[in-house]
Amino acid sequence: MYAEIAFPISSYQTFTYKVPESLDSHIQVGIRVRAPFGNRIVQGLVVATHKATDFKGTLKEINDIVDDQRILDHNLWKLIQWMSKYYMTPIGQVARTILPSKLSTKYQPQKQWMVQQSIIVPDWSLIKNAPVQALLLKAILKKKEICPVSEFGLLTSSPLTVCRALSDKGLVLLSEQVLIPDATGFTFKPLDKTLNFSASQKEVLHDIEAGMVSNKYSPFVLHGVTGSGKTEIYIAAVQHALDNGKTAIVLLPEISLTPQIGGRFRSAFGDSVGLWHSKMSPALRAWTWKRMCSGDFKVIVGARSAIFAPLKNLGLIVVDEEQESSYKQESPAPRYHARDVALVRGRLTNATVVLASATPSLESYYNQAQNKLIYLNLPDRYGGAVYPQVHVVDMKQEQEESGKYGQVFSGLLLEKIEDRLAKKEQSIILQNRRGYAPVMHCFSCGEIVMCPNCQIALTYHKTHRGLQCHFCGYYAPSMPQECPSCRSDQMKLSGMGTQRVEELLEITFPTARILRLDQDTATSVAKLTKTLEKFADGEADILLGTQMIAKGLDFDRVTLAGIINADTGLFLPDFRSGERIFQLVYQTAGRTGRREIPGEVIVQTYNPENPVIKHAAQLHVKNYYNIALSDRQELNYPPFSWMVKLEFSGVNKEKVEQSAEKLRSSITIRRKGLEILGPAFCYREKLRGRYRMQIVFKSSKQTDPNGSYLRNMLKKDVMPKLSSLKRSGVSIHFDIDPVSLM
Repeated sequence: MYAEIAFPISSYQTFTYKVPESLDSHIQVGIRVRAPFGNRIVQGLVVATHKATDFKGTLKEINDIVDDQRILDHNLWKLIQWMSKYYMTPIGQVARTILPSKLSTKYQPQKQWMVQQSIIVPDWSLIKNAPVQALLLKAILKKKEICPVSEFGLLTSSPLTVCRALSDKGLVLLSEQVLIPDATGFTFKPLDKTLNFSASQKEVLHDIEAGMVSNKYSPFVLHGVTGSGKTEIYIAAVQHALDNGKTAIVLLPEISLTPQIGGRFRSAFGDSVGLWHSKMSPALRAWTWKRMCSGDFKVIVGARSAIFAPLKNLGLIVVDEEQESSYKQESPAPRYHARDVALVRGRLTNATVVLASATPSLESYYNQAQNKLIYLNLPDRYGGAVYPQVHVVDMKQEQEESGKYGQVFSGLLLEKIEDRLAKKEQSIILQNRRGYAPVMHCFSCGEIVMCPNCQIALTYHKTHRGLQCHFCGYYAPSMPQECPSCRSDQMKLSGMGTQRVEELLEITFPTARILRLDQDTATSVAKLTKTLEKFADGEADILLGTQMIAKGLDFDRVTLAGIINADTGLFLPDFRSGERIFQLVYQTAGRTGRREIPGEVIVQTYNPENPVIKHAAQLHVKNYYNIALSDRQELNYPPFSWMVKLEFSGVNKEKVEQSAEKLRSSITIRRKGLEILGPAFCYREKLRGRYRMQIVFKSSKQTDPNGSYLRNMLKKDVMPKLSSLKRSGVSIHFDIDPVSLM
C-alpha cells in the first residue's frame, strides 16, 4: 500500500510513501505519521491511500504512526480540507493547527515514587548499622502519611535507593503513582446559582434546544444586553446537549474570562468539563488533549483553538463575545477566524451554533438581517436589574473650566469613586493602555524615543524603570538623559498607562484597596485568577485594567465603571476602529449595576459629539450599527465585500517596496466590483525589524456573491508570481477576511 502525505510546509504538494506491512492495517486518511523528509524525520498527515503507484523511483517508507487511535473523524477531515481551500493554506499546515505536532494520544504523564511506613513499630535492629536508612526512616515516620520520595532529597543524595533498601526489609511501602498535571488556579471556586428564567430567556432557550433536537445545522446570533443572563443560557443549552448524548464546545475570546466562566461550567458539569487555552503548561495541555481524544471530556471551554477539540457527536458550539478580534489567528497560517470556523464545523456536524454578544460584529448583525443567521434577542437585564446611567464628560470643557490641563480624572469621576468607597461598593476603571507613559519625547525638538526594531514609541514602565516595546519586547533598562537628536536634556514623559493611573488613584484615595489587571500583572492564569477572585470576594474596592476587564466578567458589588479616555484608538486608520471603540465603551458600561443596586458609568472623552462615542454612551446599538453599515456599504468594505490582504515584509525596505510594486503592476482588473488598494506601507510600517507593505483586494458581494471570482483571480494571477518575489528575501502571505489593516 502507498500513502500520500502532506507535511507542514508552505508547498501545496503531497509526497508518496510506501506503507510497511506492519502498519498496513493502521494507515488511513487522517492518520498522523512520521516519515523521512530530506535529512529529518517529520510529522505529516495521510491525505490519501493507494494500492498502486505510477512513481518509478525509489520510495521511502513511513517510520511509524503518531497516535494509537484515530483522532480525525470524517467531519474534522472535511474541516481541514475546507480551511485549506478557504484560507489558501497547504493542507499540512492546516493539519498542524488542528492537530498540534507536540500532542499525541500516546502521551503518558510523569510518574513519581511515593513512600509510607509499613508497620507502626519498626524493627530498628534491621538497620542497626545503616545510619542513612535510620535517618530516612525517622523522617518517614514523622510524615505519618504517604509522601513523595523526592521530599527527602536533603537527607541523602539518593533517597530512592535508600527507600528501596528499607522496602526490602519490610520497613516502608514503596509505590509508583501517576503525576497528574496540576490544573488548580485555572478556575474560580465552584459557584452555584439557582435561576428562574425570564420569559425572553425561556423563548431563546426553547429555540436553541429545538435546533439541537432537529439534528440539523442551526446557526443563531444571540443578541443579549449585558447582564441579560447569556451564560445561564449557555449552561442550560449544554445540559440539553449532554442529556441527549451530545458534546459541546464553548469559545471565549480572552483567557481572563476562562477562570470565571470555567468555574461556572465546572460547578454545573463537574469533571466532564475540560479547559483549553495557551497559558496551560505543556504537561497539562498534553494530558487534557489525551483525555479529550479518549472521550473523558464532554464539554470544552476555551479560547480560539478550542474550536478544533476532537469531540465526538458534537451537538452545540457557543462563541461568546463573538465580535472579538482575538478569535482571529494573525500568524502563522492558516490565518483563520474561529467564529467562521465554528459555523463551518457546525454545518459539517449538523450542530447548533450560537454566536453571542451584547455588541455583535457588524458581519453577524448584517448576516442575521440577510437571514443567514437566526436572530435571538434578550432585551432586558436578568432579575429586574436596570441598565446603568451613563455620564459623558467633555474633558476639553472640564479642563477649560478648571484651568487644570492634562488631568487624568474628571471631577465627576472622582466624586463617584469617593461615593462608592463610602458605600462599600466597587468600581471598575478602564484605561486601555498598559505601562506608565506610552511616549517619551524631547520637549525641545519633539523627537520621540522609538523602538530600534519597530516604528513604535517605547513605553515607560515604572515598575522596572525602563522603556519597553509592546510589539517585539525590546527593553532599554534606563531612560535617555538627553535627546539623541538635539542633545537637549528636556526629555519628558507624556500620555498615561495603567501604572500611572494606579499611582494617581493611590495618591487620591489612600485608603482604597486597588487591584490592577493588565498583561504586566497577569503573567500567568494563576495570577489572573487570584486577582479576579480577590475582587469578586470583595477584597478590593477598585479594579483597574485594560480591555481584559471590559467584557464577560460578572461582579455582584460593582456599581461604577469609569472610562479614563474613550478616544484611545478611535482615530486609527482602520475601517473597524470605530466599531471596536463602540463595543469597548458599551461592554465596559455593562460591567456595572448587574444586581439590585443601579450602576453608573463615567465616559471621559475629548470628542463627545463623535457618533461612536455618542451612540455608545446612549447604549444605542442599532442606531450606531445602521450608521456604520451605511458607511461600509458606501466604501465597499465588509460585510458588503470579500476582502483579502496581501502583506509583504522584509529587512530591506527597498526590496519590500519593489516586490509589492512589481506584483501590483502585473495585475489587471477585469471585472466590475473588484478593487485593489495599494501597495502602501502599513500604518505600523516596521515591526520586529521588518518593513511591511500591503495590497488589499476587495470584491463586491453584489457581483461576486460567494467570492469565487476573487479567489480564482488570486490563485491564477497572483499566487504563481509569488515564488519569484520571495527569492528576493521578501516574505509574502495572504490574510483572508482580515480583521485589521494596521
